Amino acid sequence: MTDVIHRHRAGVALLACLTTAASLTACGPGSPEAGQPNTAPPWKSISASTSASASPPGSASPPASAGPTTAPQRPNTAVGLSLSAGESFVRYYVNLMNYASTTGDIAPLMSVTATNCKQCKGFADYVAKVNAANGGLSGDYFERVDDVPDLFRGDGGRLGGYAAVTIGAYTSKDSPSAKPATSTVQKYKREFTLVAQKGSWAMAATALVSQ
Repeated sequence: MTDVIHRHRAGVALLACLTTAASLTACGPGSPEAGQPNTAPPWKSISASTSASASPPGSASPPASAGPTTAPQRPNTAVGLSLSAGESFVRYYVNLMNYASTTGDIAPLMSVTATNCKQCKGFADYVAKVNAANGGLSGDYFERVDDVPDLFRGDGGRLGGYAAVTIGAYTSKDSPSAKPATSTVQKYKREFTLVAQKGSWAMAATALVSQ
């Protein structure tokens, strides 16, 4: 992929976030919320369709698939500060999120996360307590990157854009005695801001926006 400044423009609001120190939580209605009992986990948009009932007829849940039990390693394609490295990093970061959701091990994820990413910290705090390993998540809870159609550079060396993602149908419980909350298959835009960290990209802000 040619390392150009623009591929597709994500919009004025996201660009404004890139040109300031503000995170994406203040930039759109799809910001995740953490720690709310019996609701979608914090990486789901607050406008996502989530309920405590079974999926409606005709929307059968995909079968649960085994999640990664070994932390993904950063691919060579995600090393450096090019646009192509940014795209590869976003895919890698989602793989780390899926690993954390499966195992509760958040250390690999946080090692490539900027210290000021509040959304990342909220997600990490949640899956450290609610994950597949301890029975808090079940089903097809994985986030899958369908495409990364938008990448552009902002001021201060930041990189912004969004990925088109799909999250499967799954059930979450905040505690063993909590009433399960079931979420159907959903498509989102994962907006993100990346910053340089040790010569490669790190996640500085991220939010899911329903499509």
